[in-house]
Amino acid sequence: MELGFRLERESFQPLYVQIKEHLHRLIEKRLLLPGVKLPPSRDLAQQLQVTRSTINSAYSALLSEGLVVSEVGRGTFVSGKVAAPASGAEAGQGPEPDLPGVVDWDQQFSRRGLLPEPSFWPGVEPFLLRPQTISFIGGVPDSALFPIDLFRKVLNAALKKEGKALLQYGNVSGYPPLKRYLSTYLLGLGIEAPERSILIVNGSQQGLDLLARVLLDPGDAVVVENPSYPGALDVFRSNRAELLPVPMGEDGLSREALGRILQRQRPKLIYTIPTFHNPTGITLSAEGRRELLALAARHQVPIVEDDYDGELRYEGPRLLSLKGLDPADLVIYTGTFSKILFPGLRLGWIVGPEPVMERLRAAKQISDLQTSPVLQAALYHFCQKGLLTKHMEHIRKEYRGRRDLLLESLQKHMPAGVSWTRPVGGLSLMVRLPDPLNSLDLLPRAAEEGVVFLPGPVFFAAGGGERELRLSFSAVPAGRIEEGVRRLARVVRRMIADQKNKPPRPRLRERAPVL
Repeated sequence: MELGFRLERESFQPLYVQIKEHLHRLIEKRLLLPGVKLPPSRDLAQQLQVTRSTINSAYSALLSEGLVVSEVGRGTFVSGKVAAPASGAEAGQGPEPDLPGVVDWDQQFSRRGLLPEPSFWPGVEPFLLRPQTISFIGGVPDSALFPIDLFRKVLNAALKKEGKALLQYGNVSGYPPLKRYLSTYLLGLGIEAPERSILIVNGSQQGLDLLARVLLDPGDAVVVENPSYPGALDVFRSNRAELLPVPMGEDGLSREALGRILQRQRPKLIYTIPTFHNPTGITLSAEGRRELLALAARHQVPIVEDDYDGELRYEGPRLLSLKGLDPADLVIYTGTFSKILFPGLRLGWIVGPEPVMERLRAAKQISDLQTSPVLQAALYHFCQKGLLTKHMEHIRKEYRGRRDLLLESLQKHMPAGVSWTRPVGGLSLMVRLPDPLNSLDLLPRAAEEGVVFLPGPVFFAAGGGERELRLSFSAVPAGRIEEGVRRLARVVRRMIADQKNKPPRPRLRERAPVL
């Protein structure tokens, strides 16, 4: 074990004290965990260039504090006792030396507006680790459905065939064969995308970040659906954009509300998830898509279309993407394989007008030079062999069954006054609680009951959403969905009963006018 520690041989502190206090700090910070064996005194003495008696004195001091235990013939081990803060100097050995001031990191951080962690997690986090907890939190694929063996074979084949080239730096725009495949693949969405108009990125999240850096200045306004994807809201906020929320209707974002905003202000762009919207699951109708494009063209505002799970349709006709319907070349399209294959691949793409793509390529070059050529090549071979098509057929059937189970369970168990959306695809739906129930209050009580979800306020750009919550069904085993809803409904009923049993507020007497 290397301690990475340098002794101050000119210090007033004896060497054994320095060694003892360094080990004390490592134990205190849990960098040395209970049960870890400390280096033998001979090895540590040689490492630090001191005598063995110096090491033995340091170990004896730790032993007297109960921080280590010594076993004859085995060595010295960290005990389970929690270390008190290291003293810094032994009694009677003089004052602490003058040390340079510690940097105040709160004053060093950027003022660009990154959000703190959600405040509702601390009380819920312990329940997430319990195997009996049923989690509707993650809008992610079920890892049990990953075609790992098939992907391993194409990965090995790609390395065998092109390994030397793939392990060098690659093209900033992406692996050319994968881009050629995407160019054909996107035709099914009505998108005519030549290779030069495609940029491969590390997942759609990086795509949004690059777009924000290229298109937004501090103070620029961005139209977002209300509610919307929190990752996008965080990206725009971190670039100090002003968010202009537009409410959702039954068939997507309200074009009437959007029209009023565009008449009063000139936002820099419109961000939308028109297909299987996150978090509601709502899909913008064909008529709504044409109306949205007409509004954007009339006011000359670009649209960023986030199509993160558009392939996961379970019923109804496939709608063309906004980009496929866009005659004015105003739409920038982002897609990803994260939801239909593996999130860990971090492979997505952007399609847009050439002036935008030129800037995005430059921003990508600055950001990380490239997306992994190895993974791109493996994905290309996976797709080229038809394996992606077969996998999508499989997961569509599986996730449709889970969606149906969730809808049936909500209908069966939820009390009157609770409503929910009915998505025709995607991974999630949104539940609305009766007034005055609050999803932030519901979450810790539901966690104690063994079920968790994402509360509505996470998704709302300008406050609100207290009565909403999102249930994601894709990662929940089919056999646990109804039980999860049963637990949640039980807590909702109790909260409704609690509200009914509250004594009515006393009526305030009218005050006499002050003359």
